[in-house]
Amino acid sequence: MKKHLLILTFGITSLHFYAQDAKVAEECFKKADYKCAEEQYSKLAEKEKIQKFQSEYYNNLGTAQRRLGKPALAFKSYESALKSNPMSASVYANLASLHSQRGSKTKALEYIEKGLQVDSENIDMYLTRSKIYDSQGKKDLAVKDLNQILSFAPDNIFAKTGLANLKKNNGDLEGSLKDYNQLISEKPESLLYNGRADVYLKMKKSKEALIDVNKAISIDPKFAQSYVTKALILFDTAKPKEACTNLDKAVALGYEKNILTDYYSKCTTPAK
Repeated sequence: MKKHLLILTFGITSLHFYAQDAKVAEECFKKADYKCAEEQYSKLAEKEKIQKFQSEYYNNLGTAQRRLGKPALAFKSYESALKSNPMSASVYANLASLHSQRGSKTKALEYIEKGLQVDSENIDMYLTRSKIYDSQGKKDLAVKDLNQILSFAPDNIFAKTGLANLKKNNGDLEGSLKDYNQLISEKPESLLYNGRADVYLKMKKSKEALIDVNKAISIDPKFAQSYVTKALILFDTAKPKEACTNLDKAVALGYEKNILTDYYSKCTTPAK
């Protein structure tokens, strides 16, 4: 009887420590301390015996490594996550996104096709595929994927902004601006002000762009994309020092630095 009680007590204690470690890892991630998150999720993934949980830890580890500018390690972590749980749609979505960012569009589309067989309503995969189709000049397919999202998630803000951005990317700046004006009137959010700021930038309206991006930052100071947009506006208005400071802020908040290489080349003193 005592032996069984000891085993039970040990099991409960182990679960308690696992829960504590997972909470620490989660807090690190929330604070954008990705080095801490990487260390914690690495330990959790190595110790975890339940494959579903192990897959989640490897998946989070990969994302932390992406934020730290370690794509090669992120690939390995995501692949380990998929090996632990081949039915994890979020892992397929992350692998597709990373392959797309690294220029492997064909590979990204393969992961999306497999992932959608697991979860036919995975928003992230449709968003990534829409961007890939847009980059390939397949506008109709890009629009189709975004409308597919709206068919099962009619209020999805990313699909709505995606449609506005397709107009922007294809030269219909007035149409894109009209869409953003409508979206902001319905629900003023950081993402929307940031998006409209980019439209204004493309229209060569730097003053309006700066007002919008500052509004986006005031609403959500942790939205990394806004600092990138602000940097582009500042580069456009011949303020490279301030622009580079904003790039650094974006990276500190988890924006992948390798994506910003071309912008950092404009900095007189690139961030270390």
